[in-house]
Amino acid sequence: MSFKTTGKVLQVLPEIKGTSARGEWKKQDFVIEEPDGQYPKKICFTLFNDKNDTFSKVKEGSEVEVSFSVESREYNEKWFSNINAFRVDLVQPNSGTGNNPPSFSPSDIPPMGDSGDKDDLPF
Repeated sequence: MSFKTTGKVLQVLPEIKGTSARGEWKKQDFVIEEPDGQYPKKICFTLFNDKNDTFSKVKEGSEVEVSFSVESREYNEKWFSNINAFRVDLVQPNSGTGNNPPSFSPSDIPPMGDSGDKDDLPF
């Protein structure tokens, strides 16, 4: 199951590298603030290995859309949850014409007819 959210990047944490039985690995954590009415939420995401490259153009203060999955695992009878990002896209700022109605001038209004009827409604 995957999810998407949009928010502003608050913090980019240092990249962490290591070696396991499967070889070398690296992870990148970052925090976004998701606007949610009166109480915005802060969420920390993790990018692993080759997914880190999707984060190269993102800077603190950028508006991003994050595709992610949530996973939990048990260790020593305790449960831990991870929020793993697998795609991070920059959100393009609005061009200013998004929800604005089209402009018009008085010449766009059709002229009234001279048929003698005050209106042309059939009732």
